[in-house]
Amino acid sequence: MSSTRAAQLESNSRKSRGFGTCSSPGRDRYRTKFSATGWAGLWLAGTAMLVTACSGGSGSDSDAFTVALVEPDITTVPIMAALDTVRDEGYDIDVVELAEPELAIEGLAEGDYAISAEATSPALIAAQQGAPIRIIADVVGNQWAVYGDETVSACDDLAGAPVGIFSEGAVATAMVKSWVSDECSNGDPEYLVIGGSDVRAQALVSGEITATALEIADVVTLEQTTDATFNRVVDFAEYLTDVHPQTVYANADFLSDNAEAAQTFVDALVEEHEKINADPAHLVSLVEEHLGESPDETLTAIADSYVDAGLFDAAALTEENMQTTIDFFVEAGIIDEMDAADAADFSFLR
Repeated sequence: MSSTRAAQLESNSRKSRGFGTCSSPGRDRYRTKFSATGWAGLWLAGTAMLVTACSGGSGSDSDAFTVALVEPDITTVPIMAALDTVRDEGYDIDVVELAEPELAIEGLAEGDYAISAEATSPALIAAQQGAPIRIIADVVGNQWAVYGDETVSACDDLAGAPVGIFSEGAVATAMVKSWVSDECSNGDPEYLVIGGSDVRAQALVSGEITATALEIADVVTLEQTTDATFNRVVDFAEYLTDVHPQTVYANADFLSDNAEAAQTFVDALVEEHEKINADPAHLVSLVEEHLGESPDETLTAIADSYVDAGLFDAAALTEENMQTTIDFFVEAGIIDEMDAADAADFSFLR
């Protein structure tokens, strides 16, 4: 790792209740994130940039390990709560917050981190390149949908129309293009790269674009804070039912050497998701506790929407839907063909 990178990470690091950070603050914590941009060379290029400045290592001590989280948000707080439960069982857990998913994958591959959670595609790419990384649980279900203005009710209404995307390589873009390929018979939209979900949502409100893919939190926030209304054209949770874009993954050596610790964590995460599904207010309280956000009507509405959509189920992964997820990324040109058994360890989902 370069001295500049190490110095930046060290200067940004902090310790508080076992929580460190290697990123800058200021993002919207309600809104989730992930893209597949630039993953193709991740493992081959990334092994030269070890994240030693922020690593505590997965280590050989089964009672101590490090977890890397990428800019925690509302979908991550159940993981943070689960880690507190694991600490209560006597484990010493250091949590570092990273600004980029690449850093988490690099650290996992090198054994600096035991567990992380982010987009599924980088973990698949790294595993395919030989990195010792295995998917072990779900973070959140597919929360993306395409929303359009009042002129859009079906895919064919988008022929030649401006559709906002984050990037050509983003996971949401792959889902949109898969749907367009299957369902649009009048021609493709005009794809415009205009940035993150919040920017695209505002572009939709202002009429700059006709449609875009948004997450539940973005739409609920707009509905709660503006007079904007959108048509939900396709819900990818229904259209791509078995595609799991955001998962929990771990260093394979950690899983084999510290199976009890890994099982304790997965069990705790499953329990947190069950608590949320029983009462959305639990999710609100976790956001308040772990992200420092004050509860309000918007946060409550977002939590209710997640629960209504059934998006929190850490144990939802199966060999079948993991293979479907892999096949989706193969078709999108993000990875080559691979078997689910080479990418995931389902033994902790009992």
